[in-house]
Amino acid sequence: MVAFIVFLTALILGMNVLRIQPGTPSIVIVGICMTITGLATLITGAISLFRLKDRSFVVILATILGSLTAVIFIVEVIEGIVWRLTH
Repeated sequence: MVAFIVFLTALILGMNVLRIQPGTPSIVIVGICMTITGLATLITGAISLFRLKDRSFVVILATILGSLTAVIFIVEVIEGIVWRLTH
């Protein structure tokens, strides 16, 4: 979860403070790393919740952040498919 937050912060600061344009390799790499760590957070959080029966605040927070990452990833994939079909 910490890696996800670090990559998210780097992405926000890179685009807003340093004015790095979207689509540049540095922003794309940070975004991909953020997505991978977010999905890993979802998987480990779900395993902890359902299999290990751990209900701590951090596990629930990690699962929520991972779920948001999964939703963003799915929306981006659908948006890319729709854009390719319409253009």
